Amino acid sequence: MTSQGQDLRFGEFGQIAVELRTVNNRGFKWTPRLSDSLSSLEPRIESLVREEVKRGSILLSCFLQRGDSSSRYQINASVFRSYHAQLQGFRKEIREEFGFAADLDLARIASLPGCIYEALSSEELPDSLVDEVLATVSDALACLNRMRSTEGDAMRRQMLTDLESIELAVEEIRNRAPLVVDAYRDRIRGKVEAALRREGLTVEVPDLLREIQIYADRSDISEEITRLLSHGQLFRTAMEAGEPSGRKLDFVIQEMFRETNTIGSKGSDAEIARLVVEMKCALERMRELVQNVE
Repeated sequence: MTSQGQDLRFGEFGQIAVELRTVNNRGFKWTPRLSDSLSSLEPRIESLVREEVKRGSILLSCFLQRGDSSSRYQINASVFRSYHAQLQGFRKEIREEFGFAADLDLARIASLPGCIYEALSSEELPDSLVDEVLATVSDALACLNRMRSTEGDAMRRQMLTDLESIELAVEEIRNRAPLVVDAYRDRIRGKVEAALRREGLTVEVPDLLREIQIYADRSDISEEITRLLSHGQLFRTAMEAGEPSGRKLDFVIQEMFRETNTIGSKGSDAEIARLVVEMKCALERMRELVQNVE
């Protein structure tokens, strides 16, 4: 489900900011962005998130901004000396080859990889800081879940409305189906009798009834109607189960589409075709919403 949650906490180690964003995905996709000093906490943070989010693409940002910024970063003297020594030798080679030597800028040397490091390393995180970070993540998850709950209730109401409209259409089709057979019987009888009169022939009644029965069997949609209503009840039960059921609901909708298509192909009636189109529109709305369901 597309949603977001965030939390901001000020403690003895500075400001901890956590932001969570989720978008639709068939499975669980985890994309964390953490401060370097908090990188060792990634597995524990992911475990917290997985307890609350079962499906979707999750982007988590967790940053620590320390209050003592002046002492936050330090120079790695051994790395700095190594860079300086190598550059001095390279500077000498340039002077001998080209007759001039470039100045060594200490600030540029300090910007090279490894020269500056964060004083608070991820291997020595105090327990109190770990607790603060995990608590901030938990609060952000609670915020995320509140938003998901609100959106989920709205989607649930919409899907139930669409499901009820489908069930009403199915009942109309159930009542309409026998009339279609009767209309076909009257139509074929009229055509046959008119043709026989023109040719001066006769036809046995059993032969005519057999043709009508073949059509009735070919256009019988009672099984499809029964299965479609059963799928609708299964959809309602899964939605009320109180557990992650997005994939199950997606599968049930696929089955409902299959039965609806069969009804449309066997119906051979303009009114049934109209009702089938309305059912497909409702199912398509439900399918789009189900992609947001965990």
